[in-house]
Amino acid sequence: MTLCKTCHFASPSMPALVPDPHHFLTLLEKHCTTMKDLQILHAQLIKTGLSSRTLPASRALAFCASPSGDIDYAWRLFSRIRRPNLFIWNTMIRGLSQSSTPQDAIILFIDMLVCSPIEPQRLTYPSVFKAYSQLGLARFGSQLHGRIMKLGLQDDPFIRNTVIHMYANCGFLEEARLVFDESTDCDVVAWNSMIMGLAKCGEIDKSRRLFDKAPKRNAITWSSMATGYVRNGKFVDAMNLFEEMQDSGIEPNEFTLVSLLNASARLGALKQGQWVHEYIKKSGTQLNAIVTTAIIDMYCRCGSIGKAYQVFQVARKKGLSCWNSMILGLARNGYAEEAISLFSQLGSSNFKPDEVTFLGVLTACNHAGFIDEATKYFLLMKERPEVKPSIKHYSCMVDLLGRAGFLEEAEELIRSMPMDPDAIIWGSLLSGSVNHGRADVAERAAKNMIELDSSESCAYVLMSNVLAGSNQYEEALEPRFSMKTRKIEKEPGASMIEVDGEVHEFVAGGRLHPRVEEIYCLLAELRQILQDVG
Repeated sequence: MTLCKTCHFASPSMPALVPDPHHFLTLLEKHCTTMKDLQILHAQLIKTGLSSRTLPASRALAFCASPSGDIDYAWRLFSRIRRPNLFIWNTMIRGLSQSSTPQDAIILFIDMLVCSPIEPQRLTYPSVFKAYSQLGLARFGSQLHGRIMKLGLQDDPFIRNTVIHMYANCGFLEEARLVFDESTDCDVVAWNSMIMGLAKCGEIDKSRRLFDKAPKRNAITWSSMATGYVRNGKFVDAMNLFEEMQDSGIEPNEFTLVSLLNASARLGALKQGQWVHEYIKKSGTQLNAIVTTAIIDMYCRCGSIGKAYQVFQVARKKGLSCWNSMILGLARNGYAEEAISLFSQLGSSNFKPDEVTFLGVLTACNHAGFIDEATKYFLLMKERPEVKPSIKHYSCMVDLLGRAGFLEEAEELIRSMPMDPDAIIWGSLLSGSVNHGRADVAERAAKNMIELDSSESCAYVLMSNVLAGSNQYEEALEPRFSMKTRKIEKEPGASMIEVDGEVHEFVAGGRLHPRVEEIYCLLAELRQILQDVG
């Protein structure tokens, strides 16, 4: 540690500071990497009187408002600058737009318009549009768009791109498309925003057509398309897109790889997921908490729980999401006691369980039928002010109580919820009632379920089954007649299986598979074998 005799301060990482603004700027650019460094420099600025000078103050503010800084500290710096220039206003607005409170960027922008002699310029507006986008307030952002049109700044590429992104991200596709189509020189950023916006709003086919027309694609273009496919349940298309991406020589970024892992997880395509995992290791992709969580989730959903736990154990950067994914994975794969044990180990880490963590441990208790343990965790969750039980937590408890035969308790829990019950939670009670032959509870559950979703065939079928099981055959026909009258058809069951890296989908009664004749012949042979065995 070096002691600066001139300035009387010690720093383990920076050389001595003298009252010279240029020297300060050099220190800030070359030696300031953390907020601790910045605070040391800022203290010396105050002591030497340099904090009142615009240039040093603006550079200190720029660091605080960056992702490496502290936006609250930045605000304190900003509030002490008597006459902020345009750079300082833009820096503070940009920092706030990237923070957890983007509404403050809009408030500061309005303050700039009303109270400051400094007029906003072309570099001011993109941050404000970004704030509107973050908040989902494109309707209000359109007023600012009108100001841009009056000022004649609509052709500025930075402003245009943020306007398109705001509209597309908020679901205002017509407005986004209008701005996009009016521009004759849209760059790859604008194309990416449109592709992402269309996919986000469920217009996945339009998104793909625009993707195919894009004159230039970068890693974000491919990532937006892959994420769109996964978001819309087009998992096979996402995997096929990755093959196209490789053929084009584009290196996938972190977001693309996470989307591919999610697609593999939803498909249960273990080999493909393993291939992506190997690619991540060979390519040197940073294993941050997001990527690690996606890998763990993929292995868990593909049933390779041992591999998932191995990844979890060796992970250097474990976020709470990693713990949650592992606990849920253990629970869903039947390792209830291991999931509960891991939940207990979380208490020794630096993380506190959140809503997802509690959902994981309740799922474990549900699968194992641990009513007492589930009740304990449910009450523990309700005692914590930072954790709010959602309908998923209540549904888990209702399902557990219903399967155990505590139907009155399950129904009472539904009626005591702070939120309105949905069709899923009534369906859990209905399923429990059918399993235990309780026609009275089943009838109430089915009635509520149908009121919430009259097109759901499950309620009619289960109600018919429970009435038939209670020897009420005539009454059992009524739900079936209702289905016919309302033209409700029971959706056929479907399943997927991975064979040699290729995912095959089968639908009950379906005959669309290219090898359907072989499949049905084999099924007939298996049926005959089973009959012979008895």
